[in-house]
Amino acid sequence: MHIPQMAELAANGQQPDILFWVGCSGSFDQRAQKITKAFATILNKLQINYAILGKEEMCNGDPARRAGNEFMFQMMAYQNIQILDGYKIKKIVTACPHCFNIFKNEYPALGGHYEVIHHAVFLQQLIDEGKIKMKEGGEFKGKKITYHDSCYLGRGNNIYDAPRKVLEAMDVALVEMKHCKSNGLCCGAGGAQMFKEEEKGNIRINSERTHEAIETGAAIIATACPFCITMLSDGVKGSEKEDMQVQDIAELVAASME
Repeated sequence: MHIPQMAELAANGQQPDILFWVGCSGSFDQRAQKITKAFATILNKLQINYAILGKEEMCNGDPARRAGNEFMFQMMAYQNIQILDGYKIKKIVTACPHCFNIFKNEYPALGGHYEVIHHAVFLQQLIDEGKIKMKEGGEFKGKKITYHDSCYLGRGNNIYDAPRKVLEAMDVALVEMKHCKSNGLCCGAGGAQMFKEEEKGNIRINSERTHEAIETGAAIIATACPFCITMLSDGVKGSEKEDMQVQDIAELVAASME
């Protein structure tokens, strides 16, 4: 795939409409790379003027701050702000709620002011504007799908409707889990929990969440966060429902659009 990079565009005196912030997960995790490819496929198909930072992209520092290393977070944040401001970036779109949350809510205190959009909201806007058109009788039409709310997207930023509207545009049979929306249940990876040993308990939180999804009778768990994808995929592997799929909404859209 040809993905435009900021350095190339800047060298030609061009400016993208949006910067696609890939994030650590979307760059290095093999499963999350599929989400990155799906979202880039959508952007390319619609001929949206975008770019990525490529090798200039660093971690935004979210895991460092959540784990209590404030010094490292601020060091990373100031470096990122310098790069973003150097390229005069105004609008950032990302497929990771953790990146979205920190850029939107925590970078402004350090002088990083950008319009930040999560890909769920961005996809919904493209559907509403008629830019994304779904195939007639697409492969997910009528399929039972349950949506898992990422904590950073849902309770953290009050984004509940956009991902559901994206799924509804595919004509799926959306079924809700017992804990959903503002009463959602964490997948177990947020707050840097992904990178530490779990605490003792009777059941892993991702197993409990996966069990709730299985109880809905859905064929697919849809989510909008690479961390949630990892945790729920592990939960599915540990259950007896190995035919159940865990997909990001960008992957579902990429497979359904005309």
